[in-house]
Amino acid sequence: MNRIPRRVVVLVAVVVVVVLGVGAYAVQAVRRHQQALAAAPTVASTALAGVLAGPHIVFRSTLPGPQYGLVAAVPIADPAGARAFTPLACDRVDVAGSFASCLRTVPGVATTFETDIYDVSTWQRTQTWPLPGIPSRTRLSDDGTLVGTTAFVTGDSYATIGFSTRTEIHTTADGSSRGNLENWRLTVDGQPFTASDRNLWGVTFVDDDTIFATAASHAAGKTWLMTGSISGQSLTSVADNAECPSVSPDRSKVAYKKVVETVNGQPVWAVAVRDIAAGTETLIPATKGLDDQVEWLDGSTLLYGLPRAGQAGTTDVYSVGITADAQPVLFIPGAWSPSVVR
Repeated sequence: MNRIPRRVVVLVAVVVVVVLGVGAYAVQAVRRHQQALAAAPTVASTALAGVLAGPHIVFRSTLPGPQYGLVAAVPIADPAGARAFTPLACDRVDVAGSFASCLRTVPGVATTFETDIYDVSTWQRTQTWPLPGIPSRTRLSDDGTLVGTTAFVTGDSYATIGFSTRTEIHTTADGSSRGNLENWRLTVDGQPFTASDRNLWGVTFVDDDTIFATAASHAAGKTWLMTGSISGQSLTSVADNAECPSVSPDRSKVAYKKVVETVNGQPVWAVAVRDIAAGTETLIPATKGLDDQVEWLDGSTLLYGLPRAGQAGTTDVYSVGITADAQPVLFIPGAWSPSVVR
């Protein structure tokens, strides 16, 4: 009978030890996480129906505790007060009309990602379809009939060199696709833009046919604010160095982040607001360092999320005015992906 070579035996033994060690580490990590949740202070909560009956803000709760990651809501008049929790767990969320868009990670042997559409009167899922990568951005049209989604197909940050995104628009009623923006006809500075490395992300709806979005080319080293038509499947550049647009409630302005500095080869952004008719731009220097798609609280105030320093996984939502001297103010502690509902 052939004997198993000693080096094979040693290799198998090493693999077994490593596997057992990884398994033990995973078990201990889960236990530590559960203990941390159990030790976390109770988050003040209130009835969901009461909050949703008036003007409110929907967001992803990131306060430590058993409700971590759940979608919650607070009254606009009391943003730091008790929050009402829904049963949804989302990475990104937006609400408009009678619909909620929820981008989420589905853990498993093979992690997957998906877009779920919910009826906000019942919080029951009405549509779902696969998301091709890590959830990044989502926006609904004002009446909730259309939804834009962006996922990272490669890379996990807009600061990553060579990242790739997939941005699509769907109809919420039946989940049908209105198109992948990379396949649309693009015009930049009056010329057809056909770069093979082009990426598009960060849709915001002006109406049921007109949108703003971001286009970029790594080779060109540029990003552009684009506007165009869903039915025409076309986008045209409006300005450069602009990302993740968000149109104001009265449609007179669009806010976006723009690179104001590069540190160790990585971009640093701040928020700017563009008057669409005048073509003028106001930079808000105090927002330097954010990486988010802002939300309009009202016609003169923006909301955005920032990671909390020294607390991994915890984020806070800040408010800031749209003047050059505006200073950010903590608005909703332990929150992410705010969506204003009036």
